[in-house]
Amino acid sequence: METDGRSQPMTPFATPFHPIIEVMQKILFPDRENVKVRAIFLGGRLDLKALEKTDYLAALPLVVSAGEQGCAVLFRYGAAVLFGLSAVEEVSFLSHLKPLVVEAFSAPETEEALLQLDQSSAGKVENGVIWLREFGIEQLQMVADVLAKSVVLAHYEMGTAKIFDQIEPFADGLQRTTKDDRWGKELLRQLGRALSIQNKIVGRVEIIDKPDLLWDAPDLERIYLRLENEYEIRERQLALERKLDLITGTAETALDLLQHNTALRVEWYVVILIVVEIILSLYDIFLKA
Repeated sequence: METDGRSQPMTPFATPFHPIIEVMQKILFPDRENVKVRAIFLGGRLDLKALEKTDYLAALPLVVSAGEQGCAVLFRYGAAVLFGLSAVEEVSFLSHLKPLVVEAFSAPETEEALLQLDQSSAGKVENGVIWLREFGIEQLQMVADVLAKSVVLAHYEMGTAKIFDQIEPFADGLQRTTKDDRWGKELLRQLGRALSIQNKIVGRVEIIDKPDLLWDAPDLERIYLRLENEYEIRERQLALERKLDLITGTAETALDLLQHNTALRVEWYVVILIVVEIILSLYDIFLKA
C-alpha cells in the first residue's frame, strides 16, 4: 500500500498535501480571489474516529484535504462543509464519506455561498457572498461552523413545521371534544419527535455556543459574531425553541385531558358496578323475604 512518506496509509481524505494547502502556512487558495463553499447536513452523526488518525489540516472542527486543491470541514453532528471542490470532486468525496455517516438523510439540507477576498469587509454577507481578509484555515473553520449550524437549523425548522401541520388538528379538536382516544398514540409520537429535536440542537449541535477555536484565536470572534448575525443563527434558534415548546405544551395538555377523561370514565365504571351490586343485593334480600 502506498504511503505519504510518514509511514501512514493513504486514504481518500489523506492525500499528499498540495502546495497551496501546506499545513505550516495555514493559508489556503493563495492564488484565488474567490472560493465556492457548500454546506450539507448529511445525517444524524459523522463517525470521524478513522479520519482523526490520518493526516488532516486542522482539528476542532476537523479539516481534511479534498479534491485536487480543496478541503472539507467535518462535524460530528452530521454536517460537512466543502471548500473549492468541483461537482465531480464533491460527488467523489461524499461517496468516500458515506460509510462514516450514521442515520443518513435521504434528502440532505444544503446551503451554498461564495467566499470573496476583501480586506475591509471581513465577515460581511450579501447575496450569498461572504467577504474574508484571507483564506486561512481558521477563517474557513469559522465560516464552516456558521454554515453548518445554518443547514442544521433549516433541517429542523422544516421538521418542526411538519410536526405543527400534524398536531394542529389535535389542537383544533380540543375545542370540540377531548373524548377521542385515538389521539393518544399520535400525540405521544409527535411529543417524542419534538423532544428529540430539542435534544439534538442543544446537546449535539450546541447551536448558540461559540466554537472552541475562538479560545485559541480570539481575534476571529468579531468575524464569527458578524457571520452568526448575518445568518440569524441565534434568532432562528430561539424561534425554533419557541415552536418546539408550543408543540410539547400542546401535546402534554392534550394528553393530560385524555388521561383525565380516561380516569373519569374508570371512576364511573366503578360507580356503576357498585350500584349494580347494591341492586342485586337488594333484589336477593326481597326474594328471601
